[in-house]
Amino acid sequence: MKYKKLLALLTTASMVASLAACSGTSTTSGTADTAGGTESGAAGNEAGEAGDVADGELEGDLSDVVPEETITLDVYDQLANYSGEQIGWFAKVMLDKFNVKLNIIPEADGVYDTRMESGNLGDIVIWGADGDDYVQAVNKGMLFDWEEDDILADYGPYILANMDKALEKNRSINADGKIYGFGHDVAYSAEDTQSVMYEWDLRFDLYQEIGAPEITDFDSLVEVLAKMQEVCPTDDNGNKTYGVSLFNDWDGDMVMFVKSTASAYYGYDEFGIGLYDPSTGEYHPALEENGPYLTALKFYNDLYQRGLVDPDSQTQGYDGLAEDYQNGTAFFNVFNFLGSAIYNSETHISEGKMMYPVKPKDASPIIYGQNIYGSNRIWSIGANTEYPELCMAIINWLSTPEGRLTAEYGPQGTCWDYDENGGAYLTELGLSCKTDSTTTLTGDYSGTFDDGSFKMNNTTWALDSLNPDSKLSETYNYKNWESYKAIDASEIEKSWIEWSGAQTPDEYIKATDYILAPGTTYSAGTHSDELQVVWDQVATCIKDYSWKAIYAETDEEFEAIVSEMIQQATDYGYDQCVEFQEGEAQLRKAAEQEALAAN
Repeated sequence: MKYKKLLALLTTASMVASLAACSGTSTTSGTADTAGGTESGAAGNEAGEAGDVADGELEGDLSDVVPEETITLDVYDQLANYSGEQIGWFAKVMLDKFNVKLNIIPEADGVYDTRMESGNLGDIVIWGADGDDYVQAVNKGMLFDWEEDDILADYGPYILANMDKALEKNRSINADGKIYGFGHDVAYSAEDTQSVMYEWDLRFDLYQEIGAPEITDFDSLVEVLAKMQEVCPTDDNGNKTYGVSLFNDWDGDMVMFVKSTASAYYGYDEFGIGLYDPSTGEYHPALEENGPYLTALKFYNDLYQRGLVDPDSQTQGYDGLAEDYQNGTAFFNVFNFLGSAIYNSETHISEGKMMYPVKPKDASPIIYGQNIYGSNRIWSIGANTEYPELCMAIINWLSTPEGRLTAEYGPQGTCWDYDENGGAYLTELGLSCKTDSTTTLTGDYSGTFDDGSFKMNNTTWALDSLNPDSKLSETYNYKNWESYKAIDASEIEKSWIEWSGAQTPDEYIKATDYILAPGTTYSAGTHSDELQVVWDQVATCIKDYSWKAIYAETDEEFEAIVSEMIQQATDYGYDQCVEFQEGEAQLRKAAEQEALAAN
């Protein structure tokens, strides 16, 4: 099926507002040399054309690209936690707007290699990182060139007009100097920080019940969680409670919860097989003696030895963790999206129960700067898709304020909209969906919010980036909307506000010590085939032994497991991985210094 060109997918007032809001920032292309040997490249050269689109000079509507008969697009998604056809409210949005169904294909053992060998990655392709897998796909011609036949200019006008720096970053990491996509969490401005992710969420009602003792470090946090278990031994369903519940679905080169807890405590960013200190540029290998990773690993083992780790953590998967936090089975999580975002339902809040940040005094969480270049999780299109225009139009829509808000909060008009002042607001149903994902939608939509949630699990604009459609200059984060601030706080919220001296979790964390990781153009270097073999063996060794160490019954067993892990990893070639990553740390530090100087 051939489609007409989408001349103006978004020639609305919202686009005019968008360009006005970011004039002089994201619409101005850089002049640095690119891999293609040109100065600003096609994305920058066509900025004027994109401006024409935004100004409404081109004509057309969404029907120009929508197929007459419903088709199914394969979405190969390295970030997905879901397999199969997208269902629920987002499926209906896609069917109504684009007449498509989405078949989500998540990453699993052998999936990448199989799809590469088949010569067809999928229609829309979403990458977990812009490293080896992505680079190999580019080099083997498996991704669609976004400038071929003017597909970006014609079908991605909003992206072209507003994400030029992210597009040029993508060009710079491709050996052929072409554009194949852009990274996630793009920001309109580099002047601010993202909202805090590592919030140290704790059941604040239980914390108060035990007298709110000061938490200074890992050891005192263990003691607090033990006391909380004593006063609350069972969850909402009468099952045994724990300090934490974990899962291994998202483990990468290390165990996710271990490295993320190190990020939350020391302010160091995950960086290959180890962590990176943005304040100094220093690299801390995962197996560094008394280093951040092994220290965080011992924290989880201490919890386990005290009966504070859900014993199903290694095998239960994400759904098991989500159920635990929904039911109050676990009391603590370093992530807000796995802690308070899941637990703080209307029911719990009405009962005076809530997870809120209680940061250890000695912790300095990492906070990420806004990144006009986008980060490393790339949106792209498979080279062999029959529908490149349609794929581009969908990604383009997801990059508009309407698309970004819909993916985050649900259908416009049903879950969110704009008020008479031009500010965004959540409807009563939308707020219920955000605080309790099991909420059932009504009207034109059916099923729970969670059932129909956006299964692609990637973002276009950063949540804390400017929403140019908001006449109040708000971001995409509902917690910062004027409409949300106007909602009366519950008694438990008021209690936390009085205790913390802050109005919001962000304000609380940002008033303490933290380490800023600025947004940069840095992209991870690729591994040689020989190094990749070594790397995979070392990473698998570290993950397997880390889980064994978490479940160690005694300190002596823990030390023996760690010692064996270090020996095995060294035998596999751990030192080669460290040497490579130390070189990467130098490159990242240079990129950070360049970005800070530019901003």
